[in-house]
Amino acid sequence: MGQSDTAIDNNIDIGYLITNMKASLVYHEKKYFEGGAFYEVKIWRVPENEDKPHGLKYSFAYIVHGNRVIGYDNAEGKGDHRHHKGKEFPYRFQGLEKLWNDFMDGIKKIREGKQ
Repeated sequence: MGQSDTAIDNNIDIGYLITNMKASLVYHEKKYFEGGAFYEVKIWRVPENEDKPHGLKYSFAYIVHGNRVIGYDNAEGKGDHRHHKGKEFPYRFQGLEKLWNDFMDGIKKIREGKQ
């Protein structure tokens, strides 16, 4: 593939676009809840660079009725950030375990009606 080409991973439920980056999917999980809500977590190993100094590209999303209610990702050029009910906030990445715990805690609070 040339530098301007784009690779699309058609093996997952929601296509994900990776441009000009060698990435290997290391984790993918999708879990459904009653009422049609679900979460999807994808983590790729990528070369360390200024945008991804930890060498990870990730997307954590909790979807309710087709809308992202909670999300954590590091989309190209945006760095680590989180989404909460339609708003975007910076996120200080402190490792995958903390990221996972923050995400699951957010889902729990939403499902319990605490947020």
